[in-house]
This record gives sequence, C-alpha cells and structure tokens, in this order.
Amino acid sequence: MFNRSIIMGRLCNEPVIKTTPSGKSFATFRVAVERAYAPKDGERETDFFNIRAWGGRAEFVCKYFHKGSMIMLEGERQQRRYTNKNGEPDIWDEIVADIIRFTGEKARNEQADEPAAVPDVPAYDPPDFPDNTGVETDPYPF
Repeated sequence: MFNRSIIMGRLCNEPVIKTTPSGKSFATFRVAVERAYAPKDGERETDFFNIRAWGGRAEFVCKYFHKGSMIMLEGERQQRRYTNKNGEPDIWDEIVADIIRFTGEKARNEQADEPAAVPDVPAYDPPDFPDNTGVETDPYPF
C-alpha cells in the first residue's frame, strides 16, 4: 500500500505552533494550490490542504515560511474521525508533512513586486484530538 501526497502552493495563514500535553511540538497551517487547468470561462479553481508538521519540521516552517510564501511539501494524507460541536460524526483530512522544501522563490524583501495574492480562507483550526504521542512519525517500521 502507498499513501503519499506532494503539493506546492502558498500558505493561506501564518503557521501556528502548539505543544501536546506530552511535550511534542507541532505546527498547523493551510496551503492553497491552483489546479493545473482552467475552465473555458477563465479562472482556475484552487484547492486548500490542511497541513501538520511535527518537531523540528514544525519549527522550520514557523521560522522560514509566512502567509503568502510558496512552499513544497511531501507527506502522508491522514483522516481522523471525531464528533463535531453539533454532536455529529465528522472527518478531518490533513497531510502530515515529513519533507518540506523551499521553492526557489525570492524572499519578500528581495522582490520588486508584491507577493502573489493568497485568497482569504478560514485559518487552519483542527478539532481537538487526543494526544498522538503513541503515533509513530517515522515512515519506516525498522
């Protein structure tokens, strides 16, 4: 079986770093990715992905990437079942990033023009899940 996602897009919001009760740090953010094709009426559609990065990757994202930054990442797509605020069963979908890369885009202060516009989307606010300290983040079982 194989579960791998690779995306390149722009951060929709500032990455937020949090810590689990057991002391593990993680960052959450959303990435907007334009589709490769445009319908005949003109504008391309955009997909939004929820991202979670753990430990050093979380600190790396928070230090070097900001709202509007172009980012490329690779990771495993995961779904969590939970009960939402209305008491109904729901599913939360996210990519747990294990490879995060710069795209070669110049830093904002080096650009002559403004960075590309990022659509306003709700901030990434994952539901409260139980602590994932028992979840192995290393993709290899050996």
